[in-house]
Amino acid sequence: MINTPYKQLDKRDKFNLSPGLQFLVFFGIALFTLVLCSMIGMGIVFALYGLKTMTALGTLDVNAPHFVAALWIVQITGTTLPIFGVSVLFAKVFTNNPGDYIKPSFRFPWLLLVIVFVLMFVSNPLIELLSNINQKMVLPHWLQWMRESEDSAQKVMNAMLNMNSISDVIIDVLLVGLLTAIVEEFMFRGVIQTIFFRWTKNVHAAVWITAILFSAFHMEFFGFLPRLLLGVFFGYFVAWSGSIWTGVWAHFINNATDVVVTYLYQHKIIAGDPNEQHMFTYIGYTVSFILVMILMYAYKGVATAKVQIPVE
Repeated sequence: MINTPYKQLDKRDKFNLSPGLQFLVFFGIALFTLVLCSMIGMGIVFALYGLKTMTALGTLDVNAPHFVAALWIVQITGTTLPIFGVSVLFAKVFTNNPGDYIKPSFRFPWLLLVIVFVLMFVSNPLIELLSNINQKMVLPHWLQWMRESEDSAQKVMNAMLNMNSISDVIIDVLLVGLLTAIVEEFMFRGVIQTIFFRWTKNVHAAVWITAILFSAFHMEFFGFLPRLLLGVFFGYFVAWSGSIWTGVWAHFINNATDVVVTYLYQHKIIAGDPNEQHMFTYIGYTVSFILVMILMYAYKGVATAKVQIPVE
């Protein structure tokens, strides 16, 4: 049969750690690795471009020489590769069934990819609605640093997505779209969601808790709700299909679309600002919600249908 959600999670882990202890171990290893690799990334920047460029990263001086190249070095060395490495290491070293934690199987109905593709686009009005709600939240004075932090993060992202040619678009689609989707899904919908399913014995709790952590991980308060919804989508896609690749596909569509739309706007091929959050009406929000519910129901039905597959 096709993969049934978490059907093999009764296997015992290599070190027989409780789910709570698993999470603490994974969090500790991930935190240590991220800090260490970030230092290594900064060291590489210093070795290649010198102190001035390294200092520019701290002050966000986007006009400094080699600033964007240094950003990519720190991002890939200090975040992307460590997340991927820690997830694979944990699944292989601390369990005797890494396939259940990372779920790399391609044994799922390919119709799911079509459903995911359509759903990711029809959900845009819902994402916009949640973003607008998020933006209207008022923070107390002592939390205003969060707004400033997000403005800085947006400044960094704008610098990284400054694309002058089609080759730049392709590179950013591969790095921001595909690579980021793979490593984040391995970590969140792979390892973390599996841990919380073992802990709670409830797929819905595992999906929502993981989605909350996923959104919090990006440290963007004013983008928390829309990213939470995306995390819920990705979580159910993986849980119902039994494969990490449905979540990666959805994540890739979301990220790659942002990259392409940003390029089109930068070169005035389209007029709509990708950061504009008032493109739809309440009718659009309602229709989007209905379509999303229908597509999620269809996805679950296809993913969990008992289709016989010949076994050699």
